[in-house]
Amino acid sequence: MADAPAKPRRFGRRAMIVGGAAVVAGGIGVAALRKGDQGGAHDAYFLRLSKALRDAGIAHPVLVVDRTRLDHNIAAARKVLAPSRLPLRVVVKSLPAPQLIGHVMAGMGTNRLMVFNGAMLADMARLHPDADLLLGKPLPALEAAAFLRNQSAEAGAKVQWLIDTPERLAQYAEIARGIARPVRVALEIDVGLHRGGFPDPESLAKAVAQARANPLLSLSGLMGYDPHVMKMPNPDAAYAEAQDRYRKSIASLRSAGTDPAGLTLNGAGSPTYALHAGKGTVANEVSVGSAFVKPVDFDVSTLEPHLPAAFIATPVIKAQQRFRLPGYEWLSGPINFFDPNTEKGFFVYGGHWLATPVSPPGLEYNGLFGRSSNQELLTGSARVALHPDDYVFLRPNQSEALFLQFGDIALFDGQRIVDRWPTLPVSA
Repeated sequence: MADAPAKPRRFGRRAMIVGGAAVVAGGIGVAALRKGDQGGAHDAYFLRLSKALRDAGIAHPVLVVDRTRLDHNIAAARKVLAPSRLPLRVVVKSLPAPQLIGHVMAGMGTNRLMVFNGAMLADMARLHPDADLLLGKPLPALEAAAFLRNQSAEAGAKVQWLIDTPERLAQYAEIARGIARPVRVALEIDVGLHRGGFPDPESLAKAVAQARANPLLSLSGLMGYDPHVMKMPNPDAAYAEAQDRYRKSIASLRSAGTDPAGLTLNGAGSPTYALHAGKGTVANEVSVGSAFVKPVDFDVSTLEPHLPAAFIATPVIKAQQRFRLPGYEWLSGPINFFDPNTEKGFFVYGGHWLATPVSPPGLEYNGLFGRSSNQELLTGSARVALHPDDYVFLRPNQSEALFLQFGDIALFDGQRIVDRWPTLPVSA
């Protein structure tokens, strides 16, 4: 006997309410996953910069420095440092263009430079023969020896070589004996970053004794770098700890029979120089570089008075009204639904820079398509009305990683491109 047909299931009012609620909740959940439309147009500032680039005939990727904003940042640094009267040492790697470095040196009234490789050291010794040059990282002995052999005794005496270990100190003592000239050395101390240097007062005291045992080595000071402070959960506590470590290092100098008076006691960096100026410091100078152009990685509370002053400008090569993912075209619709900022595709001149798109707003890199140093894809929403030859603007994440990739810097005065500043030769 055949089974009797199943009776239609009847849903009660409660079940219908629960089911309806589930559909609504599902809809709300899907809606919550959608990104907002971030698209828009260039604001007045970037429209002026676009016109200035077009009037200057620049139709290729270029690094732009806004001179007005640069001067604003110099004034901001002077204001921050004024009460403390702390001298400033300009960080060359972060501003690697002779005229840019000279502009900041003049604005800050300083002849102190911090350099990070042999090539830039040689350039600064030539361009600024009266500058005091402190190494910001220890250089291999082979590179230091080559510099000293090729320089006059007077030029060599302007350099403070950074030493981080007893072994490197011995190598530099051997260099001094080989050239039969005094060599100035500054000792790197670990104030909490843990990237090397002498980690405690005891190891520092031994290094001081080792240096004093070599008559051709001249101890010029200490260097304690503290950029980790602003990344800690409690920056104030981290700064206090870094200062305590530095203070104990200075005490170690005294215990070893070395008077710190007259020595270089270098500290800070762009993220923390304002803490040194505002909270007090045992250092007697601060190093600042990136703060003058303020890349993205330096968007920290201590640099709020500073303005972004460096941008990458690059033309759009191709503009697609609807971007389609190659090989997975069917995914483009769902992707556009969940992220409306992927609707249009813009392929720009060059790319794969360590930089963040800033104008027009809402532009994004596309992780599914991938990066390109030839024709970078940026996607945007329907509200982004870019056409071929229009400019896209990005902010460098770090200045030293970008400035040497574009050739001459285009100097913008707020209305026009008024000069081109050559960068230093490419070096690592």
